[in-house]
Amino acid sequence: MILIYTKPGDEHADAVEARLRARGASVMRLDAARFPAHATLALEHDGARPTLSVDLGAGAIALDGVETVWWRRPATPEPAAALRDPLVRDLVRDDTDAALRDLLAALGAHFVPAPPATLAAARPRFRQLCLARHLGLAIPPTLVTNDPERALAFYQAHDGNVVSKLAGHQLVRGPLALELCRYTEKVQRADLAHLGALRLCPMVLQGYVEKRLELRVTVVGEQLFAVEIDSQRRRRTRLDWRRYDLARTPHRPHTLPATVERACLGLVRRLGLVYGAIDLVLTPDGEYVFLEINPNGQYLWLEELTGLPITDALCDLLLRRAREGAA
Repeated sequence: MILIYTKPGDEHADAVEARLRARGASVMRLDAARFPAHATLALEHDGARPTLSVDLGAGAIALDGVETVWWRRPATPEPAAALRDPLVRDLVRDDTDAALRDLLAALGAHFVPAPPATLAAARPRFRQLCLARHLGLAIPPTLVTNDPERALAFYQAHDGNVVSKLAGHQLVRGPLALELCRYTEKVQRADLAHLGALRLCPMVLQGYVEKRLELRVTVVGEQLFAVEIDSQRRRRTRLDWRRYDLARTPHRPHTLPATVERACLGLVRRLGLVYGAIDLVLTPDGEYVFLEINPNGQYLWLEELTGLPITDALCDLLLRRAREGAA
């Protein structure tokens, strides 16, 4: 069985689940937000063997047959509405998350892209940059700091041609399920008046990389799918292609040089992953520059625009891992 650990409304999980079922695979989805208020879990050991199960409202489901867990984009556990104290809610949320992680770890299954601890270790951006450079990829000059003086010196050293990024997640969740998105932004001279605010929170500063094209490289096992994104055609997407303007931003399959392809595959392996979405820039001079890798990055829009068979490759990987787990 393949267990997909994700939240509702995940179109990537929908596509993969439908394709897996069409191939005759046994698939189960698990949403952490149903726990503990609307679902139960049980990990039990009688001294002879463990038993693991969940009840999603229609009776207990034994998880003994799970060979692969696709750790896609799980939601956060949701305490019962009757619990109003914020501290209590946080405690319940943390304890439920810990129990769910324990449950999945106890399955002894293969994880795609990787076990949770490996995923967490793969996310820090500066570590990614160091590994990418070690593997031969060019990287932009980078400073992560909350020191205003260091930031000003970096800005001046690059003649003001600097962009800023969040050190953590691009997407920030606020009250009432509000989601705020902070894209890559050019640092303006007027921003220097507010550099003192850096002391309150670190930020990523990078020398701006001139772009001919941007690329999203999706690695699935040993397969690699590179797509060029012609983001420089539109002002909206020039600094950050994630300000999507798909109707007017051409996407095309791209052939990477062999050295860049090997470095991308090597980076995914060195991070302990079997899947990764890598962002690169192709400069006007023909240099490929590494920006970051997302261990659970999106890919579906690339498949829809180019026809590249990424969903099939992901299904192949999940099924192969399941066969290895059953062997």
